Amino acid sequence: MKLYPFKFEPILKPVIWGGSRLCEFKNIKPVKNGIGESWEISGVKGSISVISDGDLKGVSLSELLLGSKEQLVGKKVYEKYGNTFPLLIKFIDARDDLSIQVHPDDRLAKQRHNSFGKTEMWYVINAAPDAYLYSGFQKSITPDEYVERVKNNTFTETLQKYYVKPGDVFFLPAGRVHAIGAGCFVAEIQQTSDITYRIYDYNRKDADGNTRELHTDLAKDAIDYTVYPTYKTEYLPTPNHPVQLASCNYFTTNLLDLSLEINRDYSLLDSFVIFICIDGSCQITDDKGNSVVLKQGETLLIPADTNSVNVKPSASVKLLETYI
Repeated sequence: MKLYPFKFEPILKPVIWGGSRLCEFKNIKPVKNGIGESWEISGVKGSISVISDGDLKGVSLSELLLGSKEQLVGKKVYEKYGNTFPLLIKFIDARDDLSIQVHPDDRLAKQRHNSFGKTEMWYVINAAPDAYLYSGFQKSITPDEYVERVKNNTFTETLQKYYVKPGDVFFLPAGRVHAIGAGCFVAEIQQTSDITYRIYDYNRKDADGNTRELHTDLAKDAIDYTVYPTYKTEYLPTPNHPVQLASCNYFTTNLLDLSLEINRDYSLLDSFVIFICIDGSCQITDDKGNSVVLKQGETLLIPADTNSVNVKPSASVKLLETYI
């Protein structure tokens, strides 16, 4: 199969806490309200991405992977994940607070749901002046105290709260309690899993007066109760050089903040590469002669059989570069 850099149709998710910034950011018209997430690249059952351009337009990501295997994702990646695309890429616009939640690790997710666990990261693209998020604990609590505090509405008092600004990064291994607050606009990179344990939802009620289901007991065993010194990733912004933001068994993510042309050599990398454009635009040309323009709000999948790409900013561009 002849592969090239792929763009996909965004999968827009209407939710009670969503706003209108996603459509504006991605230049989707007419602007829709109440969209909380845009799934950019997804192999999650029921929400599989579809190629939006080129010879394979209309082909789903799962069909593409089935037909091209390691040519698309890399030999080691294919051996580990088979016909499941291993990462889920999203933009999230929180007009209101999201529920406080936790995700199980691989062992627990396999045991309970026959699924992968969910380790993820956030890159804050934009934030209202008073926007904040929760990540991890600020003080030590026991599993039983957690259950009690959820019941008596004091659970948020135990969490570490961060007021955020554009460029802030948070790495969230499975087991870390977290929540995105109102006014946050983030890019999220995560394992392919849609398993979320909802811990606390501020006692909100839907239009019919019902509260949303909580997964208090399931979450109790999934939470990492360790208190760490900080949960925020510190990094030194370095224009025109790749800056590593996260590296784990599931993904590595670099920030490319470019005003100059750059070549990226992937000849020794046994993985696909994903570019998420968070600001500006650029032209990306691979070693097979394929060339594509990538704009703010767009995401691009570079197949594993690509040896190198040239990234040429139109003026300036900010990209997240992710691979396994």
